[in-house]
Amino acid sequence: MSIWFWWVVAALFFIILEIFTSGFAVACFSVGCVAAAVSAAIAPEIIWLQVALFAVFSIIAMIFVRPLVLKYMDKGEKPSGPDTLIGKDAKVIEDIQAGEKGRVRVFGDDWQAVSQDGTAIEAGAKVVIVSRDGNILTVKNQ
Repeated sequence: MSIWFWWVVAALFFIILEIFTSGFAVACFSVGCVAAAVSAAIAPEIIWLQVALFAVFSIIAMIFVRPLVLKYMDKGEKPSGPDTLIGKDAKVIEDIQAGEKGRVRVFGDDWQAVSQDGTAIEAGAKVVIVSRDGNILTVKNQ
């Protein structure tokens, strides 16, 4: 078998290995393998050129491609569960008395709610969720 075939096998190996890792680091080596495979298909007898292209293209992928992929993947802290309700609109379904709890409906679910500034909000009013403490939402008028 030709040497380019083994470079392609190595590239596939690195792609499969990337599935089990994070950070797109291993996949950069597959980019280098592809460059080496092209070189091996053109000039199979020049091994040093294949190794050099593997190293250069792997480094280029690490420097330029990896940051773009990581930015696209954006693994920063993101709210999940009830925290995703913050900033969403809700409808008051049970009066929120001054300093007391009432009820709001958000995406079809009922939640206990208190007014942010402690004022009363009548049923039917549209509000915005500003925070959450346990199962009690803090809301303000729109």
